[in-house]
Order: sequence, then structure tokens, then C-alpha cells
Amino acid sequence: MKTGERANFGSKIGIVLASAGSAVGLGNIWRFPCETGENGGAAFLLVYLLCVLVLGVPIMIAEFLIGRHSHANTASAYKILSPGTPWRWVGRMGVLAGFLILSYYAVVAGWTLDYTVQAVANRFNVMAASDPTGQVFTEYFARFVADPWWPVVYLALFLLMTHLVIVKGVEKGIERSSKILMPVLFLILVVLVFCSLSMPGAAAGMEFLLKPDFSKVDSRVVLSAMGQAFFSMSLGMGCLCTYASYFRSDANLAKTALSVGLIDTCVAVMAGLIIFPTVFSVASLTPEAGPSLVFIALPNIFQAAFGGVPVLAYLFSVMFYVLLVVASLTSTISLHEVVTAYLSETYHLSRAKAARLVTAGCLVLGCLCSLSMGVFKEYTVFGMNFFDLFDYVTAKLMLPLGGMLIAFFAGWVLDRRIVWGEVTNEGSIRFRGFQLFIFILKFVAPVGIGLVFLNELGLFRWL
Repeated sequence: MKTGERANFGSKIGIVLASAGSAVGLGNIWRFPCETGENGGAAFLLVYLLCVLVLGVPIMIAEFLIGRHSHANTASAYKILSPGTPWRWVGRMGVLAGFLILSYYAVVAGWTLDYTVQAVANRFNVMAASDPTGQVFTEYFARFVADPWWPVVYLALFLLMTHLVIVKGVEKGIERSSKILMPVLFLILVVLVFCSLSMPGAAAGMEFLLKPDFSKVDSRVVLSAMGQAFFSMSLGMGCLCTYASYFRSDANLAKTALSVGLIDTCVAVMAGLIIFPTVFSVASLTPEAGPSLVFIALPNIFQAAFGGVPVLAYLFSVMFYVLLVVASLTSTISLHEVVTAYLSETYHLSRAKAARLVTAGCLVLGCLCSLSMGVFKEYTVFGMNFFDLFDYVTAKLMLPLGGMLIAFFAGWVLDRRIVWGEVTNEGSIRFRGFQLFIFILKFVAPVGIGLVFLNELGLFRWL
């Protein structure tokens, strides 16, 4: 495909919403509250915000400028900008990471579909009434993820929803869906925050999230905050680079990155404002509940917190899981596009055929990941089932390594004139702090991400 024929986003708001949709996902609504709860609340939040500003936004700008200047998919971008060098493997690693992440991420996204169905059918209320201890929710989740059929059905449905958006193209599919899904996501967030702040535990939840205790800040908290910023903003998986290849020439890369970072952080904070007041409203629960919070603790929390007003319990549950579906969908769309664009442009396939190949491949791997928690649980690699293996290889190895190499490439390898031309739109806009930006890419980001990388491997447990 020639550069002049390449699809573009049709508007600046479409660029921001699509990029924000790529960043916003379960990492904001599920992982952020869990990380915040496990790492001291407000102190973690402040460190996280600093990491977003110092680490996340500069690397996002780097991904944007690589994508827009090359006008190519992630794998081809490095080949174009640094021909005849091994840097092309960075882009290929991003495509592979996107493919693997989509395969297991869609499994979790399918769980959100099931929980939405259960919420709409008001079955959480029935469960809570049958077992006041809440053990029924633990048993339901364990039984559901081990089932050989229903998780696969919901996985297929979610991939089909994603596929239908991708085949419509960049402007009519990705951009149009972002203009619908992102406002819906924010509307649901606002309604849920309002309901949550009216609960008995609102004051305690707000204090936990917004009143810092700096005595809890240690090396572990800092590294966790850096890792969360990296994961939450979808850095290193090729999504932002691919989307940037569709940016118009007048798009302000720095402003777009700041806007995406702001939206991404707002969603995460609003998720905290939903979950922590709710958690503190139930005496038996603590904010350190961890990753099981969304699928085990929260269904019980909603029923216990709003037990006196069943209608509110019903509406809160339905809206929350619809929110998870919307957030998941914006992320799976961007992950799918990374691989679809690569196949379409590299092997000269139609978008529809490339999308079908990606959907089919992810369905096969997704089934393996889903079944590995049930009928295939005895089959492991390095002591991990397929789901955990995909998560470990991508989140703990490929993404940190990819992000570090992106920063190094933009800071050390890429021609400085290209970097300057992209961030200033060839001198037509001002970019204050350019030297600081380069310094961060050359030194701060690689070192910071390297520390996260080593921490994820468990090498800093002695700190």
C-alpha cells in the first residue's frame, strides 16, 4: 500500500479517543485499584502519576513519532526507519506481543460478558441470598473458568465483536467505535462514582485513595507504580505505534500523548473512586483484596452494600460489568489492529482476510488459554498453564523489553532531525523541553523500565 493510499483518522478528536481507547482497559479498572489497594493507596497514586508524566508520556510520544513518520505497521516501521539492521525485530516483537496478549486478554474479556449476563439476570442477588458468607461467589468463579464450554463461547463472542469493528476499517470502524465507546465508558464511570460516593464507606474510601501516607513509599511501591503506568498506558505492544501511522500530519503528538495520559489516569482514579468507597462499606473486606476483587469480591460487595435497596444493587452490578465490557473492547480492537495491519500490509492481503486470520488464530490460542484452567490444567510449561504462560511472557518480558528498546531507539538511534520534525510538525508548533525529552528517552526511561523488568523477574525481592 502506498503512503498516499494509507487510511487515516478523520478528526483530531478521533485520534485522541482511539488512542485513549487503546490505553484504557482492564488495566485501569481492574489492575489499578488492586495495585493501589495492595501498595498503600494515595501514596501509590502520587508515585503512579509521576511515573505517567516522566516515563509514560515520553515513551508514548516516541511510539507516536515512530508510527507517524513511517506510515507503516509496527513491524515495518523499524525496517523503514533503520533499514538493514536488527531493529526490525523490535517491531516484530510488538506484533507477536499484541497477538499473544489478545489471545488471553479476550478470555478475561469473555468473563466480563458472562458477569454482565449474570448481573442483568439478577443472579448475583440470588447467590448472595443463598449464602451470606459470600463463598458462593468464589465457587461460581472457580466453576465457571474451569467449564470447558461457556468461557470459550464468550471468548468467541468477544472476538467476533472485535472482528466486526476491525473489518470496517480505520475511520468507519476503529474511529467511529471509539467515538461511541469512550463517551459511554465515561458516562457509566460518572454514574457509578456518584452512586459510590453516596455509600456509608465513602469517606474512608476517599481518604484511602486521596490522603497519602509517605511512610508506605518504598522501592517496591515505586517499582509497582512504574509497572502499572507502563501496563495501563499500553506501551510496548505496538498499539500506539500502529494507531499513530494513521495520524494526520497536523496532529500534535505531544498534546495527544498528554491527553491520552490524562484520560487514562482519570479512568483509573475514577475506578478507584468506585471500588474503594464500596469496599469500605462492607466491614469484612479490605482494599488489599487483590486481583480477585472484580470477579469474586465485587459481586458480593454490591449486594451487601446496597442490600437495603435491591434496585440499586441491580443497577450498580449491571453498569459496572457493562463498563468492563466496554473497556475491554476498546483494548481488544487496538490489539487486533496491530496484527491485522501487519498481515494486510506485509503479505498484501485484504483487510477482511487479514482480520479473519487474526480472529481465527486468537480463537485457537484463546481456547488453549481458557481450557488450561480446566480440562487442560495438568499440561504446564515451566510450571505454568497456558494462560499464565502467555501473561508472564508478554507482561513481564516482552512489554518491558519492548518499551525499553523503543525509548533507546528514539533517543539514541533515530535521526534527531526526524524526532524534532515529528514532535514540532516540521517546526510549525512549539515543543518546549525538547532536550529534556531526549534526555528522558536516552537515560531515564531505559533505566526505569529496566528496573521494572528486573523487578518483574523477581530479582529485586531483597529490596
